Order: sequence, then structure tokens, then C-alpha cells
Amino acid sequence: MKLFSTKQIAGIDSFTIEHEPVSDIDLMERAALQITNWLVQHFSTEQKMVFFAGPGNNGGDALAIARQLAGLDYQCEVCLLDFRKELKGSPATNWKRLQEQGKVALSKIKDVDGFPKVAANDVLLDGLFGSGLSRPLEGFPAEIVHKMNALPNTTVAIDIPSGLMGENNSENILENIVRADFTLTFQFPKISFLFAENELFTGNWQVLPIGLHPGGIAKTPSDFFFVEKEDVKEMIPRRTKFSHKGTFGHALLVAGSYGKMGASVLASKACLRSGVGLLTSHVPRLGYSIIQTAVPEAMVSIDEHDSIFTGIPDLTPFNAVGVGPGIGRKKNTCKALCDLIKQFRSPMVLDADALNILSENKELLRELPENSILTPHPGEFERLAGETADSWERIQVQRQMAKEFRVIVVLKGAFTSVALPDGRLFFNATGNPGMATAGSGDSLTGIILGLLAQRVCPEYAAIAGVFLHGLAGDIAAGRISENALIAGDITNCLGKAFLELK
Repeated sequence: MKLFSTKQIAGIDSFTIEHEPVSDIDLMERAALQITNWLVQHFSTEQKMVFFAGPGNNGGDALAIARQLAGLDYQCEVCLLDFRKELKGSPATNWKRLQEQGKVALSKIKDVDGFPKVAANDVLLDGLFGSGLSRPLEGFPAEIVHKMNALPNTTVAIDIPSGLMGENNSENILENIVRADFTLTFQFPKISFLFAENELFTGNWQVLPIGLHPGGIAKTPSDFFFVEKEDVKEMIPRRTKFSHKGTFGHALLVAGSYGKMGASVLASKACLRSGVGLLTSHVPRLGYSIIQTAVPEAMVSIDEHDSIFTGIPDLTPFNAVGVGPGIGRKKNTCKALCDLIKQFRSPMVLDADALNILSENKELLRELPENSILTPHPGEFERLAGETADSWERIQVQRQMAKEFRVIVVLKGAFTSVALPDGRLFFNATGNPGMATAGSGDSLTGIILGLLAQRVCPEYAAIAGVFLHGLAGDIAAGRISENALIAGDITNCLGKAFLELK
């Protein structure tokens, strides 16, 4: 799914009106009906709906929803912000329709003293300002937002919480943004919904289709995408009757050190479960019995050092190399990683301590094979690329890093983002908070490595690997809860994740 800026979405709205064709008021009615249907499914007629509407199209949506709900025997009240200007266009039409219907309590409020009395069971509907907002809320509207946020009532935002920008909120006034429990957005998630700091405002958000014209969507360019199941199905290698283990590649995984052999075990198991034909795990000498016992399907390459990674095996047999989980940052390990990067000239997967070593030796970034895949969590990314003020700035730095070094940067977290060297950025749709657990990243390294070794192109290996990792985590959480989920559960559910894709 393409993701668009709020200006681009407005352009697609206009394209739809012109080319469907459909009138502005009828498109608004169609959008309002989607939210009305959602509200009917989630709230009873015993709960009063209190609408806060602004003078623009977001307010027009609110007025249409109020009328539709009132027609279904919901008790509704509308408070329209009065800026002493006459309503125009579709909002004016919907205000008139409400007056003619005569079922909704209507009032215009000129200041915060006009804020309505709200009962404990009432639902607040935020239709003050939509995605066209270009500056922070201040004055009277901000005071209304403060009053709304001070109430314990359930708040539902129409399209976007009032005061929140669709992309960059670095200069916004955060206390002047509606804190919704639910956000019902039209056709596409706003890019700002995918950032951790904005969860406070969006609550649980859901995308409701409103039939925007596919031609308008197709012709509008974007570098931002939201990865869905249908996209990933085509990225997974197909198996034929005469396939054999050589068909699906040979991976080398460099992972583990004394006290951190679990990282090697977790990544090795995930790599094998991702479908790789052969896996060799390179481990310190003292890790030999651990890996042979825990992962009998893997072959083992033994380092000369007892407890850390200090040297590389012959790289000729391997289609792909993954390095980093649990290797530590000793001087000998840094040298060995440098040698590995310089000698293996195909795309690699680098995670954990490999990234920490890169952050201390940034000249190595220019030595990386093109399209290598880096998988930092936010802390590792900060060490690699520097501090950023917020998520919007962070993804700009992420994209710039991918372009500058010709690598793929997988920034882990909720809605993990994958930046490609050509500037495109893909947000992942799968995963859950239960995956915030030790070893989860090691599993991801193994999955991406396994796909890369199967000759999946690096772009697809990163995108599909992240999606499968999250999907397996979702299946695991559904079985045993988010709270009890551990990294091994993700690997154990990879088979179900592949089946779900099929």
C-alpha cells in the first residue's frame, strides 16, 4: 500500500471527485457512513454521542456522522466552533441537513465557556480539525482540546486527532493535540500514525476504505509504503518437486561468544526455519558442543579462540553471510569483522555487536558490500547515525544512510521500517509488543539471512523477513499471550506464518 502526505491525499480526493465522478458532498457522505458503521458496531444507543466540529471538511464529516447516527436512534449533540464566519461548502450543507432533520441538539460555541456538560458514559467525537492543518492549535481551539483531554470519556477522532500533523510534528505543540482512544482514518494511515511518540494521540487506529479513485492513487508518486500480506507472498521462493538442499543456498552465520551462545542458537534455528538449504554456524571453540546439541541441523565452523570470534573460515561455499548476534566487541573480534567485510563481496546481514563495531569504526560502512542489510534497534541506530529529535527526523536519517552507503537499513520497532538505497521506505504491518523480548532480534537476523541465502534479492529478503518475523510473533502471541512470548516462540511459529502466507 502506498502511503501519502496529507497534501497528496487531498489531491487524490480531488481526482476522485473529478474522475469518478462524485460530488464533494456525496464523497463526504460516503466517508461518514464508514465511520457511522464502525460506531454502531462498537457503541450502543444508550451512549450519547457528543460531537466537536470545526468549520472545515473534518467538521463536515462530523456533522454528517451525527445526522446518520441520529437516524439510527442514537442521541447526538453537536458543538460547532464558531469563528464568526459563515460556513461554506459541504459543511454548510451538512449543518442545514441537521437543522432540517431536527433530531440532534445543535449549538455554536464561541469560547471555552460554551463547552457542553458531558456525562460519564458519553462518547466524544473529535471533528475539530483534519489533516489539512498546517500550524499548531492555539487559543480557543486549543482550550477546547485541553477540556476534552481532561475528561475520562472515550474519545474517537475522525480521520486524524485534531492538532496532529500528518507527517512532521517536530514543531507542533503537543499538549494542544487531541488524545484519542480510537482514530478512524480514511483510505490510508497517515505517516505520523506509525511513530511511537504519536500513539498517545491516535490510540488504536483503523483504516476505513472510502473508495478513492484507483487511478488517482496509481498516478500519485510516493517513496513510502505499508507492507501487506499480498506483497510478501510473491517474495517467498517457491519449491518444486526436484528441488534439493543446494537449491536453497548455504548460509554462514557468525554469532555467539562465551556467555552469549544463546544468540547463536536462536539465530541458527530461525535461519533454518526460514527455508535455507544449508547452514554453517561459526562459533568460538567452547560453543561447539552447545550449537551441535541445540541445533543438530546446522554444521559448525569452529573459531581458533575459545570464547570469541577472531577469524573467518573459507568463504567460498557460502551464498550469504550473517554476523553480529552475541559476538561482543573485543579487539580481535573487530579485526575479524573488518576482514570478513573486506573478503565477502556479496550482500551480508549485520546485526547487534557487528553494528556496534561499525559505529566505532564508521569508515567500515563504506567497505560494506552493496545492498548489505543492517538491522539496528533504535539505540544501535543512534550510535551508527547520531541522535535525532523524533521519529520523522529518524526516518529521514535512515533513508539518507541507506542512500549514502548503498545499504538496506532495517530500523526495528513497532512498524519496523526498511529503507532502500533508492530512497524508498517500507513500514511493516505485523508484530506486537510481546516481541520486545531478549533474542527477538537474533531471530530476525536468522530469518533474513536464510532468505538471502536462498537467493532472494536483498530488498525482498529484508521486507519479507521482517514481515514473516512479525507474523510469527503475532501467531505466537495469539497462542500464549504477549506477556509470555519469548524469542524461541517466534521461530517455532515460523511454519504457521509461511502457511498463512500461502
